[in-house]
Amino acid sequence: MSRHVPSSEITPESAYLSRRQLIAGLGLAGGAALAGCRPGDGGALPAGGPGSASEGALAPSPPPGGGDRPATDELGDALTSLAAVANYNNYYEFTTDKERVAELAAGFVADPWAVTVGGMVEKPRTYALEDLMRFPMEERIYRLRCVEGWSMVIPWTGFPLSALLAEVEPKADAKFVRFETVLRPDAMPGQRRGGFPWPYVEGLRIDEAMHDLTLLATGLYGRDLPPQNGAPVRLVVPWKYGFKSIKSVVKIDLVAEMPTSLWMDSAPDEYGFFANVNPEVDHPRWSQASERRIEGGLKRRPTLPFNGYGDEVAQLYAGMDLTTWF
Repeated sequence: MSRHVPSSEITPESAYLSRRQLIAGLGLAGGAALAGCRPGDGGALPAGGPGSASEGALAPSPPPGGGDRPATDELGDALTSLAAVANYNNYYEFTTDKERVAELAAGFVADPWAVTVGGMVEKPRTYALEDLMRFPMEERIYRLRCVEGWSMVIPWTGFPLSALLAEVEPKADAKFVRFETVLRPDAMPGQRRGGFPWPYVEGLRIDEAMHDLTLLATGLYGRDLPPQNGAPVRLVVPWKYGFKSIKSVVKIDLVAEMPTSLWMDSAPDEYGFFANVNPEVDHPRWSQASERRIEGGLKRRPTLPFNGYGDEVAQLYAGMDLTTWF
């Protein structure tokens, strides 16, 4: 039976505006917890959680392999600060309260880790975390657009999902890719509450999964992913609303039928499979025509079709009706 999530579970635009005013007033100063790894080589956030870190302790790291990181994305939009990226999160496995995600996730242990890849593939395999880290890593600056109406610009470290899928050799009848988050209610207090069909499940069509923009991310700002951002490995699909970019992935299956995601199961009247960023199609309870960039105060900006990646991905949906939410 589908579970209908009450409106209070998803931040409405009006509540978001009030919270943004509070955040703007706090200025993301050190000590203000505004929450929404694989540890190693100084990449983890400081002990005590990012909310307690000083501005200096959260100084961005250089890109993997050295070199200078651009200060903007390809559209000229400024990168969101590491402090904001690490301290404003949706991660319902821990809590529905953005202001407590970093606090509650701070003790999450993500090493050792394994991602099992199977289903309709010729060479099923379980990848230990060190196996994933052997893929050639690159830094990519992507926009993140949340379905709630806020956005960020984040420098992710990772590798194209297509590289991993090529190794397991999908069978010809595989049409979709199903992703699953870790189920660990002892460490993730949000999984102990009712209302959601844990574990978190998401899915992509196989051509979406194989697209070069689709990233398996293991870090951000030159650091390993912090727990609140989906350590140690998460999906990043920049032309879709953020809830499609599933965190803390432990299972990837190639399947013939369209997967039913957690949000499709929980609120089928509000969430569908594709979830492409589309300013012309409103959420049933709020507009998607504009967004508010975190750290941008209360100023609104137009939402870009496909989050600004239309030149790269629009052909994936040629001939499809994109006027419906689903």
